[in-house]
Amino acid sequence: MAGLFVLRLFFVFICTLIGYYFGTPESVYTAALGAGIGLVMVIFEIFARNVSLKGLSSAVFGMVLGLFIAWIFGNTLNQFPLPKDVSISAINNFKLFVTFIFVYLGLTLGLKGKDEFNLVIPYVKFKRQELREEEIVVDTSIIIDGRILDIVKTGFVEARFVIARFVLNELQALADSTEHMKRQKGKRGIEILHSLKKEQNIEVFIYDEDIEGIKSVDEKIVKLAKNLGAKIITTDYNLNRIAQLQGVKVLNINDLTNALKPIFVAGETFSLKLIKEGKEHNQSVGYLEDGTMVVVENSRWLIGKTVGVEVTSVLQSPSGRIIFTKLVG
Repeated sequence: MAGLFVLRLFFVFICTLIGYYFGTPESVYTAALGAGIGLVMVIFEIFARNVSLKGLSSAVFGMVLGLFIAWIFGNTLNQFPLPKDVSISAINNFKLFVTFIFVYLGLTLGLKGKDEFNLVIPYVKFKRQELREEEIVVDTSIIIDGRILDIVKTGFVEARFVIARFVLNELQALADSTEHMKRQKGKRGIEILHSLKKEQNIEVFIYDEDIEGIKSVDEKIVKLAKNLGAKIITTDYNLNRIAQLQGVKVLNINDLTNALKPIFVAGETFSLKLIKEGKEHNQSVGYLEDGTMVVVENSRWLIGKTVGVEVTSVLQSPSGRIIFTKLVG
């Protein structure tokens, strides 16, 4: 931050010198003008830091398209004879006004359609690569939890993980705590971060800037996610609720775990229609509504009927889930 501040001051100073150099004999006024232009550019740079490359590209494309249409309009207008009571300066002013209109329309249409913006050449369409641009702000709880590392290793998440400096400070405070449990959590979180940085599916980025005027770490995380237009990944229920109230999308590992938990557990009973014979002796097979195979022992003679079955075990494999059961009673 200090280096960026010095660079901005240096830029304003150079603009002031250039204004002074070109301003002879009234150098004071032109120097002030140069300093003003430098300040305006710095302010513009500060407010434009959140502009995406995609949005800038679409805006430039729209502006160029507007200028091109205005040029065609001007050349077409030149082909018509001018009335005697109309001066050339009036026509030029009219062309300038029309150019301004087309540039404005091109800019606004380009910004409105930035999500569909792509460069199209006959038979060639350049696909947008947005997967790597997605940013996810990481909460302290998800780092300590550790399951995020297993999820990343499966390849389901490919994104840029943003780790705020205040999150690292919180982990460091836990690791330096005198309480054994907190110290173990802090050390575990730091080890998980080291492991995440080695993964190829994601990019881990350390965000050094602090969020001024906010003390709570949870509120800082929500504010950071809003500023970056990013999601939050967490296991903290309260943070989840706060973020959703403020319109920030949350990826909750606990919700994911609940969605993937087994449909049935050992000892549970349900009704099933037996469809066909199984591979082993005296087995039959039925299917749940989602297509999950259910194997029933000692039931081949009941194929075609609906029977009550009791779950004995569940086999989960990369190819799917198989439920093994026996007849009730």
